[in-house]
Order: sequence, then C-alpha cells, then structure tokens
Amino acid sequence: MAYRRILLAADFSEHGEQVIQRAQELAKKYAAELGIVHVVENVPIMDSSYGPIVPFDIDLSEQMVESARKRLTEIADSLVIPQDRRWVEIGSPKVEIIRIAKEWQADLVVIGSHGRHGIGLLLGSTAASVIHHAECDVLAVRLRR
Repeated sequence: MAYRRILLAADFSEHGEQVIQRAQELAKKYAAELGIVHVVENVPIMDSSYGPIVPFDIDLSEQMVESARKRLTEIADSLVIPQDRRWVEIGSPKVEIIRIAKEWQADLVVIGSHGRHGIGLLLGSTAASVIHHAECDVLAVRLRR
C-alpha cells in the first residue's frame, strides 16, 4: 500500500526530531503529501485553595497557541509543508489528532510514543488512543531517552 497523505503529530518534545525524521522519510518514500498538527491542551491553572483560575487560563492558552504556531511554522517550513496542511488546535491531543486525520483523509499518522508503563499507561497515552481510534494506519515511533 502506498501512502498518499501522512499526518505528523508533533509534540515539540526533546525527542520529537525522531518522529519528524520518520514522517519525512515516509513522505519521500511514498511521494506523499505531508501534513503537521500540534495540539495545545487546554489545562486550567489550578490552585487547591480556589480551584481553576479562569482569567489566567485564557491568557496562558493564547500565549501557548501563539508559541505553538511559531514552533510549528519552523518545523513545517523546514519540511516545506504548505499552510493548508498545518494545524494548531486546542483541546485533547487524542481527540484532535484523530479528527484532523479523518477530515484531511490521512492514510497514515506518525506519532511519538514514550513507551510508558505503570501509572502512565493506566492514565492512557495519546499514541495508544490514536492507534486504537484512528481510521487510518498509525506509526508510533518509539522515543528514546
């Protein structure tokens, strides 16, 4: 099977370059379109005394999205990914990666996997969720420490 559309799920981690390289290699191998997505989790700032502090959460989310756009632009420019194949979303990475892959009709999602065990595994990883729920193939690139 030849892949036509490959979606790179970028998390900007220190080991994320491995995922970027793998997606780029596969896009070249299959002469496929490459898209890139990064999801900013909307996590409210919590203070155990007062609960969520909404005004700070909104300002922080906007700053995080702007920072994510800048970082995604750097990566996408280096991979020559056009503007219409770049997504910065806010929400659950598990949900948004699957949604973008479906809407863009990706054949393959390339995502990093930290290989968590114990409590990390019980809480559920983004990679595991994407693997189980995406309608296309998913390549989980093992991130080495």
